[in-house]
Amino acid sequence: MKKPKILVVGSCNMDEIAATSVMPREGQTVLGNEFSKAPGGKGANQAVQAARLGAEVTMIGKLGLDSNGDELLEVLKDSGIDVSHILRDGHTATGCAIIILEQKNGEASKNRIIVLPGTNAKITKDDVAFLKDTIDSYDFVILQNEIPMEINEFVARYAFEKGVPVMLNPAPSAPLSANLLSHLTYISPNEHEASDLTGINIEHNGSDFNKEQVKEASEVLRQKGVKNVLITLGNAGAVLVNDEGFFYSPALNQIKAVDPTAAGDSFVATFCTGVACGWKCQEILEFANCVASITVSKKGAMPSLPTLNQVVEFNKKNGFNVPDLSNLMCGKQGTDFEK
Repeated sequence: MKKPKILVVGSCNMDEIAATSVMPREGQTVLGNEFSKAPGGKGANQAVQAARLGAEVTMIGKLGLDSNGDELLEVLKDSGIDVSHILRDGHTATGCAIIILEQKNGEASKNRIIVLPGTNAKITKDDVAFLKDTIDSYDFVILQNEIPMEINEFVARYAFEKGVPVMLNPAPSAPLSANLLSHLTYISPNEHEASDLTGINIEHNGSDFNKEQVKEASEVLRQKGVKNVLITLGNAGAVLVNDEGFFYSPALNQIKAVDPTAAGDSFVATFCTGVACGWKCQEILEFANCVASITVSKKGAMPSLPTLNQVVEFNKKNGFNVPDLSNLMCGKQGTDFEK
């Protein structure tokens, strides 16, 4: 019995969050409700979530020699992540994300995000070259689009050549080469990113979505070499399409959405952790939806990411199934992060 070993190559950002009840129009100034900061970044969020669930996580990324970089590094360490391959750059600021959180009474919160890559854009081929000989020591690799695309290309190829499954979370949306797609085992676009990648619009209204359009978009990506297509559909849930079939899990809409930031990251990280643990497709989707639901119920990116114990307690309280956690329970679990 051993913990799954997961490698995350990706971004670290400091999130700067402005909450407002009125989203400003062009040229308009409005008074906001509050301002806060929280560590985040798609790569870091995914690494922390996997670690808090109990996986053994290593992260590769780059931070500036500034206070934001210091704080992010400390959070990663506190979550039990191997940060020996987190590099520091004294010439560029740590990446940050400007998040405008729209909060209206009686409505789920909505966010708009501007990412300033900073040191995330400075990761080089030389920084990841060592993976060519060591990547087979991991059970799973997670990538996102907040780092240079050529880095994703190199890492995905290294993993493919050694038979290590790799997930690409293609956010923010960007064109993907045929070469990269052919080296992916999993891809996890939301409905908008799936449309950008395939040209197929997925009609989505609340908890309803067009199943045939999801199937069609999935097949386009599978024909390009991706064996497993995971499409997240917001409050409609998520769909996984692979050789085994079409798997769907609805979102837990009884949960009040306080801040949707990092919900997708927590879902993807949980999904990958479940795959590495050998869970069945349907139970992976259902467990990942529970984790994402906990995430949206709290404010901030990393501060909202739950530990394994918190997820188990949530599932038992709400009558949801809990998969076999023996691989995650052995040894030390991920730790809580208190803002």
